[in-house]
Amino acid sequence: MIDITSAVNRANTAGINATDIQLLVLDIDGTIAGVSNEINEPVKQAIKAAQRKGVQVAVATGRMYCSALRFYEEIGSTLPLITYQGALIKDPTTQHLHRHLRLSQALALQLLDHFELPELRSLLSIHCYVDDRLYVRELTPASIAYGERTGVQPIPVGDLRQFLTIEPTKILALCDDPAVIDQLLGTLRGRYTPAELYLTKSVATFFEATHPAVNKGEAVRYLAEEILGLPASSVMTIGDNFNDVEMLAYAGLGVAMGNAPAEVKAVAKWVAPSVEQDGAAAAIEAFLL
Repeated sequence: MIDITSAVNRANTAGINATDIQLLVLDIDGTIAGVSNEINEPVKQAIKAAQRKGVQVAVATGRMYCSALRFYEEIGSTLPLITYQGALIKDPTTQHLHRHLRLSQALALQLLDHFELPELRSLLSIHCYVDDRLYVRELTPASIAYGERTGVQPIPVGDLRQFLTIEPTKILALCDDPAVIDQLLGTLRGRYTPAELYLTKSVATFFEATHPAVNKGEAVRYLAEEILGLPASSVMTIGDNFNDVEMLAYAGLGVAMGNAPAEVKAVAKWVAPSVEQDGAAAAIEAFLL
């Protein structure tokens, strides 16, 4: 068990005033859902306890909107749902679309051309997201496993470059070898500026590309400041991977999971136990309850 008193004391020393927190934003995979792909009961109970104290709770995920919806409903959130790293922000209750930032079609086609290079084609499974549907070149073991975990049916269409006639929400490249993803990320970050594309990893084997204005930090800022009228100091975020870095840095209290890479932990103000140890519940108990 985590030493709650010690955690709070360290937070106070770091200048974190947890009593000011009015908004809690949670990542899904690796944060509130682990290997089981479900939210454990201690995490659900901690979230409900925070809500009873008046803390509003939101979800910010790289998942598709349709895939994230069951987690959103399970924790009883009433705020707009942040999906696709923040590219799509929509209120499930009213169906109001707050934001949908799509990739440039021209840049998307350039990425797809790159993925078709002979040295990459056989290594990568490519996912293209259009209007909350998942399109793939072909069904691969990686795409099938992804579909099973997310509850989404991948739709094979052959050459995605011929299929893509409108701007996609996101493009994802999957590879079992993290070194391939790291090399891909490095190559494309050298080719495109942050003003052209937002490039990140959501897990070690997932390369993701979205509109340049998209990241979870900007999405959480939009939710907190423009929708709820809250300052960053009133926000607590919990995440576990590189696509969470911006929201951990933005929040008054950014918490990294124990299973996060070292570079992600370095950005956070506090590190919780791992997802399999219900670290999100421990963080909520430490700072909000």
